Amino acid sequence: MTTLTTAFAGSPEFAKSILQSLQDSPFAPTVVLTQPDRPKGRGRKLQANPVKTLAQETNIPLLQPVNFKSQESLDALAAFNPDVLIVAAYGLILPTTVLTLPKYGCINVHASLLPRWRGAAPIERAIMAGDTTTGVGIMQMEKGLDTGPIFAQRQLPISAQTAVLQLEQQLAVNGAELLIDVLGKLPMEVQPQSDDGITYASKLTAKDRQISWQSSAIDIERQIRALADRMPVTTKLPEVEVQLLAASVLNETETDSALSSTSTLVAPGTLLIARKGRLIIQCGIGQLQIQRLRINKGKGLPMDTAAAINGFQRFLPEGAQFDANDLGGHNL
Repeated sequence: MTTLTTAFAGSPEFAKSILQSLQDSPFAPTVVLTQPDRPKGRGRKLQANPVKTLAQETNIPLLQPVNFKSQESLDALAAFNPDVLIVAAYGLILPTTVLTLPKYGCINVHASLLPRWRGAAPIERAIMAGDTTTGVGIMQMEKGLDTGPIFAQRQLPISAQTAVLQLEQQLAVNGAELLIDVLGKLPMEVQPQSDDGITYASKLTAKDRQISWQSSAIDIERQIRALADRMPVTTKLPEVEVQLLAASVLNETETDSALSSTSTLVAPGTLLIARKGRLIIQCGIGQLQIQRLRINKGKGLPMDTAAAINGFQRFLPEGAQFDANDLGGHNL
């Protein structure tokens, strides 16, 4: 069906990518809904999100309701008389009055293979959990959290090197392709979600940024990789706070005999090596080699480990203990 009148609701980069694809399809939206501007940065100035920016650049009518509790917000959407409302990482809960307003209801582009990782942060949670596959699905929305039946799904791999922004873009591209295919076939059959394998991708919070050095190097590397681009994990030495932006698990061939014998005698979170461009930290199981970080001194810019050691060596003494006052740590 190519005569659909569509509306689109989304907010972050993932949604922006899908909106761009829609604009170049027969299903370009007549109106865009996105979250209100939020304060960001040191100055806490209000900033538009990626979807709003794109809508303004392409002159699509824009709505930014705080919620849909008021009749005014509902009427503003109804005035466009959409056949379908396409939702991608919108970030607001849609009441039944919105879900049932369009002829074909609301269709969601969700970045996981449902029912695994229902909820707000499916991409990050999949990486943190060590999943080797994920995917994207087109779902008919209903009142429950990501519980609706599925129109179509597509699987993608996650490797041990997959970065979150890279995966997000791949999911957005594949999600847009699936979405446009589904829109062209409406009305079409849907398949109910399985009752097996349900997991929830809860919203990321400040607690997710805390490292438990008691955890394995593998788990901590996944945590760093999943969060590095939006809310980097943070750890403390006696005089500085450090954000870890990239790391790798030290394998046996990279571990010299002196390091192997020493590591069994030190507490997790101990800085074992800080020289010759190498920062190696003992974990509960294994060692982690830091590749990129940010130190809250000077300009606080991201840097590689060689630059960190050269510029901030006095803050990085070998034997120092990360999070020394919180060895109980945080369980992932």
